[in-house]
Amino acid sequence: MLQCNRPTQAQTPINVLRMAGFTLMELAIVLVIVALLIGGMMIPFSAQTDSRNINETQKALVEIKEALFGYAIINGRLPCPMPTTVTDPTDATYGYAAATCAPGVEGYVPWKTLGVREVDAWGFPRTATSDPFNGYWRYRLDAAFSTNFTLASTPSSAMVVKDASGNNLTVATESPVAVIFSAGPDFAASGRNGDATADEYQAGERSGSFDDMLTWISRPILFNRMVAAGKLP
Repeated sequence: MLQCNRPTQAQTPINVLRMAGFTLMELAIVLVIVALLIGGMMIPFSAQTDSRNINETQKALVEIKEALFGYAIINGRLPCPMPTTVTDPTDATYGYAAATCAPGVEGYVPWKTLGVREVDAWGFPRTATSDPFNGYWRYRLDAAFSTNFTLASTPSSAMVVKDASGNNLTVATESPVAVIFSAGPDFAASGRNGDATADEYQAGERSGSFDDMLTWISRPILFNRMVAAGKLP
C-alpha cells in the first residue's frame, strides 16, 4: 500500500518562502550596516587627507622661505617671481625667476630657481599651455629687494598682512619684503588675497570660504639671516 508522506513544516513551500524572505531581509540589514560603516569611515578618511595636505603644504612653505633666504645669502638679493605671462611649460624661462620685477606685480614662486616643489599638496604640475595654474605658489616681492640691498634698504611698497577680522599682522613701518601663499584646495585666492586691494594680504585660520595658506618674509628676519651668514653689513 502506497504511503504519502506529507511534507514537514520546514519543507512546506510557505515556510521555504518565509525562510528565503528572512534571509533576504538579513542580507538587506547587513548591507545597510556595511553602508553606514563605510559612510562613517569616509568622513574621518577625508579629514585625515585634508589634514595631511595642510601639513604638507605648510612644510613646503617653510622650505620655500628657507630657499629664499639661501638665495639672498648667495646673491645679495631676492629672486623676482616667475611672471604670470610665462605659460608654456616648454619655455626656457618657465619655472625661473624673471630678470627684473615690476613694482606691485604678483607672480609665481620660481621653483626651478630655488629648487623647491612646483605645486602645493593639492596642485598638479602643468604639461601644456592650456593647463590651469592649480596649486602653484603665489609670490610677490618688494621691488626694492630684487637688487642688492643693504641694512639701510627699506620697502618700496605698502604691503600689509591682515587676519580675517582686518587686524594687522604686520606693521606699516615694516611692510613684508615678500609674500608667499598657497590658494588652497579650491585653487582660488580668497579673502584679501583675491580682492582688488593689491597691497593687502590675508593670513590666519582657514575657515568658511577662506582656505589660503600664507607666509611672509619681514625685513628684520631677512637682515638677521644675512648678518648671521656674514653677508651684511
